Amino acid sequence: MLYWLLKYVILGPVLRLIFRPQVEGRDNVPSTGPVILASNHLSFSDSIFMPLMVRRRVTFVAKAEYFTGKGIKGWLTKLFFVGTGCIPVDRSGGRAAQAALDTQLRVLRQGEVAGIYPEGTRSPDGRLYRGKTGVARLALESGAVVIPVAMLNADEVQPPGKLIPKIMRVKIRFGTPLDFSRYEGLAGDRFIERAVTDEIMYELMELSGREYVDTYAVKAKAAAPVVPVPA
Repeated sequence: MLYWLLKYVILGPVLRLIFRPQVEGRDNVPSTGPVILASNHLSFSDSIFMPLMVRRRVTFVAKAEYFTGKGIKGWLTKLFFVGTGCIPVDRSGGRAAQAALDTQLRVLRQGEVAGIYPEGTRSPDGRLYRGKTGVARLALESGAVVIPVAMLNADEVQPPGKLIPKIMRVKIRFGTPLDFSRYEGLAGDRFIERAVTDEIMYELMELSGREYVDTYAVKAKAAAPVVPVPA
C-alpha cells in the first residue's frame, strides 16, 4: 500500500513534474512474468527514477541498516526505502552477495521484477565497468528475461556526493529483452555465467554510449588517488 501511494500518488507525480523524464523503450518491459532490469549505476538517484518509469513494481535490495535507524531521520529513511520497493538484506559478512542474490531470486520466482546493478557499485567516473556474474546466475536460475537499462545522465542530475539533485530532464533508455533460455540448466558454470554477463554489459555499453572498462568498479575505486581535504 505504501509503495503504491508513493509511486502513483505522492512521489511519482511530483518527480515526473519536476524532472520531466525522457524514457525510450519502456514497452520492452514485459507486462507479466519474471523480469530482471539490469542497469548501469551512475548515481543514488538511479534507484528512484528507474523504478518510477516502469509500470510494474521493481524490487531492489538495500542494506538492512537503512531500515533500522532511530529517530525521525531513521523513520524517514525506512519510509523512503520501503516506499521505493527495496527489501532489507544483511550485507555484512562473507555471505552478503549471496544473501542479496537469494532475495532477488525469491522475487523472480514469484513472477515479479527484480532490479540489479551488474557493476556491483556506482561507477566512480561515469564509465561502464565489468559486470559481476550474479546477474547471470539470477537469469539462469529463474529463467527470467533480462532488460538492459541505460541511465543516460543520472550522474549529471545528481553527481556522486551531492545530496540535492539538479533540476534537469532525466533520460533513461530500456533495451530489448535478452533471453538466455539456451543456457538452461547451466547455472553455476562460471564460463557460461561470464559469457551471459558480458553479453548484458555489451548491450549496456551500446545503449548508454559510455566507455567500457574491463575491470571491476570496486577495484577502480580502491585504486583512485585520495584527494586531501583542505585544512
